[in-house]
Amino acid sequence: MASSLTAASTGAPRYQKTFLGHPRGLTTLFFTEMWERFSYYGMRALLVYYLVSGGVDAAKGSQGGGLAMTAATATAIYSVYVSMVYLMAMPGGWFGDRVWGARKTVTIAGFVIMAGHVSLALPGQPAFFAGLALVAVGSGLLKANISTMVGHLYDGPDDPRRDGGFTLFYIGINLGAFVAPFVIGTIGKEYSWHLGFALAAVGMGLGLAVFLAFAKSLNPKSSEVPNPLSPEERKAIVTKVALVVVLAAV
Repeated sequence: MASSLTAASTGAPRYQKTFLGHPRGLTTLFFTEMWERFSYYGMRALLVYYLVSGGVDAAKGSQGGGLAMTAATATAIYSVYVSMVYLMAMPGGWFGDRVWGARKTVTIAGFVIMAGHVSLALPGQPAFFAGLALVAVGSGLLKANISTMVGHLYDGPDDPRRDGGFTLFYIGINLGAFVAPFVIGTIGKEYSWHLGFALAAVGMGLGLAVFLAFAKSLNPKSSEVPNPLSPEERKAIVTKVALVVVLAAV
């Protein structure tokens, strides 16, 4: 049996190696999610301030350069955006289960989120709303699937390490969420909105780099598509998705 501080016996799959009693893949997912949450909550800390900056509801003495919206409009946009992040977890989980598999879905999600934060760092409303849409879609793709990958690291629901593994994983989420407002929020609010949004992109980039660099520590099961679409189902889904996109754009 592998020591809690050393790798599993020679010849075992790499995802079965352990550290402190848990699969080493948990470390990969811990830091991936920590940096993703750092980028997400850091951007959220800036969002309403940026929307009202330069407008009548901006705080006295605050920097300009925002979108000069009213507080009511900014709150509505913030609320819809946060709602969409969580609603998109449903189609995100579906894509992981039926189209790409969890690992590929998380990889694509990381690039989409990073592109969204880069778009937010650009001036102007078109880039801003495009960035919000990309971050919402990417977050939805990532949320359900990275949690699924944590489960794949263990030997089913009866593995006594599993609950502890998820607890450690959620510590990563909370750590990223705790630090983000102090770093991204402060820099964005006090120095430059766009620099703050760019730092969120850097955070997601670091998480994606960790995920890609240490992907071999993950269970190969995460690359499988559990319930792949048939060709007929795929054609029907493409048609429906195209229709939904058109309606959403309208």
